[in-house]
Amino acid sequence: MTVQLLFYQDAKPVTSDRHRDVSIKTGHSYAFARNVNSVPVTAVEFAQAAAEYPIVFAGTEQSIMPAVILGVKQTENLYVDDAGNWSGKYVPAFVRRYPFVFSSDASGRTFILNIDESFEGINREGRGERLFDADGQQTRYLKEVLGFLQDYQSRFQRTKRYCDLLKSLGLLQPMQAQFNLNSGERRSLAGFMTVDRQKLKAIDAADLQTMFGNDELECTYLHLHSLRHFANMLERMPASGPDVEDTSEPAPEATSAKAKRETGKSAARKGGDEADMRLEQA
Repeated sequence: MTVQLLFYQDAKPVTSDRHRDVSIKTGHSYAFARNVNSVPVTAVEFAQAAAEYPIVFAGTEQSIMPAVILGVKQTENLYVDDAGNWSGKYVPAFVRRYPFVFSSDASGRTFILNIDESFEGINREGRGERLFDADGQQTRYLKEVLGFLQDYQSRFQRTKRYCDLLKSLGLLQPMQAQFNLNSGERRSLAGFMTVDRQKLKAIDAADLQTMFGNDELECTYLHLHSLRHFANMLERMPASGPDVEDTSEPAPEATSAKAKRETGKSAARKGGDEADMRLEQA
């Protein structure tokens, strides 16, 4: 079975035998997402996500998906505070579906609803929403969850086709973001791709018409415009202390960008200088 993980720690299939008396107490805490520096987004989310997050492309040679950047260090989410509040206006659907997630069989055609049993809101005392009624039938709440995830999966597949098109047209280029903080500390974020604007302008008329007709051209320009939000992340970055280098790898889902930072004597700027950010080819 394949499960789209990230902050899921103990995903188990939802069944009436196992979860008949289980209730879900949902709240507004996003503490579970505190240690991820990016999450996937689907193309239909670009309009809202691009208004406040950088949207990039990341993954493996076989599978590339869009993701919003939430932090620079590997286990950093600059949009979740110590109380678990999400400070951004838009919360990606990947985050909103938690603690539920689909798993798939080897063929990728059969999906099973899972729940993260480590979720703090799971209880057997009737607090919140029941998954099944006394007869073992799905409650309205569970049906709504299934509908949301089915819709998400459909949008995920459409987004995958969009990414496959970008890849086939040779429009993606590896990039990295360089951050210079007021303290003199330097941080860099690599392991992601963006659309090459010049190559986009050079594609033939037929491909351009296809992208326009499928709203993929609009998505592409929303992605390009969203990159300006890399600079806005400087305002959220706390200065760090020790002179270390973070060379951790991307998350197993291949949607977390690789984070690396340089501090102390390796910094090219002196404390007190104006903070800035550069986006350049890797």
